[in-house]
Amino acid sequence: MTLREVWLVRHGESIANIAATQAERDGVDVIPVDIRDADVPLSKTGRDQAEALGRWMREHRDEVEDFYTSPYVRARETLMIALDAHDSPPVEVRSDERLRDRELGILDLLTRGGVARLHPAEAERRRRLGKFYHRPPGGESWADVGLRLRSFLADADKSPGSTAVIVAHDAVVMLLVSLLLPLDETALLDFAATRTVLNASVTHLVRSDDGWELVEFSDVSHLEVEGAPVTVHPGSPDVEPG
Repeated sequence: MTLREVWLVRHGESIANIAATQAERDGVDVIPVDIRDADVPLSKTGRDQAEALGRWMREHRDEVEDFYTSPYVRARETLMIALDAHDSPPVEVRSDERLRDRELGILDLLTRGGVARLHPAEAERRRRLGKFYHRPPGGESWADVGLRLRSFLADADKSPGSTAVIVAHDAVVMLLVSLLLPLDETALLDFAATRTVLNASVTHLVRSDDGWELVEFSDVSHLEVEGAPVTVHPGSPDVEPG
């Protein structure tokens, strides 16, 4: 069956989100996180956001046929808490490594200032190539992430279900939007420059005979209703805000 409706969810605030934002404010080179990216858990605020997302989940549960998540802890925690599932989800949840966060290679855990000071040649190469095509050594460009997401969407389109919730990361949400609409490099960068994928936000797209339509982007009304904090943490630190 063809996929007809998707809700894209960014994970709740993680401890690395907090550390990265504080490191940027402090002007230090390295973000002080001592666990690998795949194992970074939610913060207390992130867990509160995931619980608030449960309100949205309860209201839409009957509409959703398939649930997908990044294998990273912060994404899986967000979905399990929202489903009030903990160790035993009431529905089948498919963890897919193609939904993992963008890999930054040698720039991992560096702030923007850290990239400029420790890898000036790489910072210049990024300025020359642009945000979409720059691939840090050992890491991925946005185009690379888009390639694996194309593969994921092709498989999701073959699923028996026509509606899906996908819980992942800010770059993944942004690139899935760009693939579905679709947006080329220029249109995507213009779109991303004025929008942020907020923690525990829901982005909604619907498919008609004319293609995909963006119904709602980065909606956090469920957080506001439940009194959970709305947190703004920019994306990967090797890029400008936006």
